[in-house]
Amino acid sequence: MSVFTAHTAETAPAAARRAIEGVRGRFGWLPAPVALMADSPQLLAGFLAASAGFEQTALTPVQQEVVVLTVATSYECHVCVALHTGKLTRLGASAELITALRAGTPLPEPGLEVLRRFTLAVLEHRGAVPDDDLDAFLAAGHQPRHALDVVFGVGAYTISTFANRLTRAPLDPPLAAHAWTPAA
Repeated sequence: MSVFTAHTAETAPAAARRAIEGVRGRFGWLPAPVALMADSPQLLAGFLAASAGFEQTALTPVQQEVVVLTVATSYECHVCVALHTGKLTRLGASAELITALRAGTPLPEPGLEVLRRFTLAVLEHRGAVPDDDLDAFLAAGHQPRHALDVVFGVGAYTISTFANRLTRAPLDPPLAAHAWTPAA
């Protein structure tokens, strides 16, 4: 039995209701992770604001999803992987790219692979990225701002992956086609 409550707009703390309605309006349904995060209106609001902010960075939508899926697979968040697999699919990403991201293997597009490796370096070194990794990222055409944008994405999606794992958020039926389990 879980100690966390999957809220509805009616049962959520008052401070979380507007956020729940906004997410439900965007998705057409209320994702379980949002319903569970609503127990802490500040967590929910913080994650939604960070996520929206990350979408405004200088990274392209596909680059953003590379960062998010790298975080999600590294932290083994099955809900995040499924949700963002769907988003990459809607963005028209290739099946090869999606498969590699989900498997945590080198990406078929060199520019995106550099981004994935840099994201992994940010995670592995907790931000203290070695000069060689930063130099490789910049040599691939990225700007210093992009490195900071990656840190922003890592922070935003660490919030959701940790919350989803803590609450044991289930996979919603609309995401079943993109179900994922980590490699053994």
